[in-house]
Amino acid sequence: MERGNGKNQNSRLCLLATLCVLFWSLLLYFHFVVLGSRPVDDPALSQSNPIWIEPTNVLFSSDVKLSRDPVETDGTVKLSSDPVETNGSAKLSSNPVETHGTNVVTFQSGRKSNDGSKSSNPSPQKDEPKDQPRELPFMKALRTAENKSDPCGGKYIYVHDLPSRFNEDMLKECRSLSLWTNMCKFTSNAGLGPPLENVDGVFSTTGWYATNQFAVDVIFNNRMKQYECLTNDSSLAAAVFVPFYAGFDIARYLWGYNISMRDAASLDLVDWLTKRPEWKIMDGRDHFLVAGRITWDFRRLTDEESDWGSKLLFLPAAKNMSMLVVESSPWNANDFAIPYPTYFHPAKDADVFVWQDRMRKLKRPYLFSFAGAPRPGNPKSIRGQIIDQCKNSNVCKLLECDFGESKCHSPSSIMKMFQSSLFCLQPQGDSYTRRSAFDSMLAGCIPVFFHPGSAYTQYTWHLPKNYTTYSVFIPENEVRKGMANIEERLRQIPSEQVKIMRETVISLIPNLVYADPRSKLETLRDAFDVSVQAVIDKVTRLRKNIIQGRTEYDNFIEENSWKYALLEGGQREVGAHEWDPFFSKPKEGEEDFNGGSASAEAAKNSWKNEQRRGSKVDADKS
Repeated sequence: MERGNGKNQNSRLCLLATLCVLFWSLLLYFHFVVLGSRPVDDPALSQSNPIWIEPTNVLFSSDVKLSRDPVETDGTVKLSSDPVETNGSAKLSSNPVETHGTNVVTFQSGRKSNDGSKSSNPSPQKDEPKDQPRELPFMKALRTAENKSDPCGGKYIYVHDLPSRFNEDMLKECRSLSLWTNMCKFTSNAGLGPPLENVDGVFSTTGWYATNQFAVDVIFNNRMKQYECLTNDSSLAAAVFVPFYAGFDIARYLWGYNISMRDAASLDLVDWLTKRPEWKIMDGRDHFLVAGRITWDFRRLTDEESDWGSKLLFLPAAKNMSMLVVESSPWNANDFAIPYPTYFHPAKDADVFVWQDRMRKLKRPYLFSFAGAPRPGNPKSIRGQIIDQCKNSNVCKLLECDFGESKCHSPSSIMKMFQSSLFCLQPQGDSYTRRSAFDSMLAGCIPVFFHPGSAYTQYTWHLPKNYTTYSVFIPENEVRKGMANIEERLRQIPSEQVKIMRETVISLIPNLVYADPRSKLETLRDAFDVSVQAVIDKVTRLRKNIIQGRTEYDNFIEENSWKYALLEGGQREVGAHEWDPFFSKPKEGEEDFNGGSASAEAAKNSWKNEQRRGSKVDADKS
């Protein structure tokens, strides 16, 4: 250096100094800007509940996958918008997830802006407080509830504009919706069916229709068109409605079609939905749809051609959605029971009040009544014993449904009998539930149930959790073994208590009927209103739980789904229950009326009975 030119020495020193400054600038930029922008301290996404996912080794990136189903894995937890579950990974769940190894959790940063375009959420700046929650895609919808000047705040519903093949095209082919019944007349009048003539004076002057018991698909969809808080901005939506006629779809293909045909529309629907930006906000957990049939028509256990139904409710994407059916599964968490439609569809509040007053004033000469057919092929059915007890009592009214020219097929005869009875017996049908239960309560008759799955664990949105306030429960095993005399049990109830119970039943009528879809009740909430609000509440709780980094329940077990609906507010864990014996699932290879393949058989029997009824008006699932 000493021997070199001084000018060259200075140049070399300047070059070295410049390189040194550039190196340290790049290092500091990477440390503070690149690493500092990662939202590793975002409390809105951190897992504070150790039962959910261990928080010590969780990384976050750009897409979210939230699941309701417990998943045990020994690999990596990844969350993506792909609804297909893969081996070696588990989706982030609102239920407990046990993992071993490295957990990588990703969250979707994209959300819709006010104009409907998709924009990304800015990353937190390094000078922002570490406890500042990140803006999640559904935060805007939650904030609408805080706007007291907006009557629809927290109640907005976004309805998918599905291709007509998923709904309206089915109605154009209404003759093909059932092998044995011309459904065209039942899809008329917005799904209510033809008006009923009031020949016997049993009905009120308006609002009565020959409604098919499986017509909820079209009734609910038409009621949704009248919903006062619809929105075209999905970022405001408290829930998203999918107007797919799932019940009508499966009704076309249950008999004589292979599983590919039975599953085609369901797979097509899922493919359509999962490509929509609205789906990606919560991976479909804010979506719901309605099917006017029992859940077992959509729960095919295998891909054997001889197995019953479609696999709609077992599709991974469908497990994220909420499906409203007239009978739900006690052991699955993605379906919820709503009432069967009755014959009464009021157009205004006054229609309901007039009917309720009439039911209060009726004289009821019979202590109890039963309408239905025996089940000689089902050794677990107690219908034979019920019919025998009714025949041997001089205070019981019986309508035997022999599938011939029976009065059971006459809505007028059915309602007349219920109106003349204090108590109406409601044993299981082919499956747990019957339409008859709702027809009887509409008539102000106190229902008598013999299995908790017939109402108590089903219609928890619409009926009081304290079942003793509106019904009588006699365990079916006591009837089966001859330990329960129904007449004696009912006579033991004090007359004053009977009066109170009947008033409770009559007060429930608005929540159990579907108002005329072409109108809107003024102050009363019908079955549709109750159902929609329950879905909104469910989605809202899920969103708040995501923000708080917690789950809905502790140690969630899906096979105990029926128990969670019975929990009181604030309870987070279930234990042993007195009804456990009623819902014990059969072991592999066993058949039991309470579950497994027998549930599919029950659904098939329901269809066989529908075949026998032919084109007659459905009185109940008898």
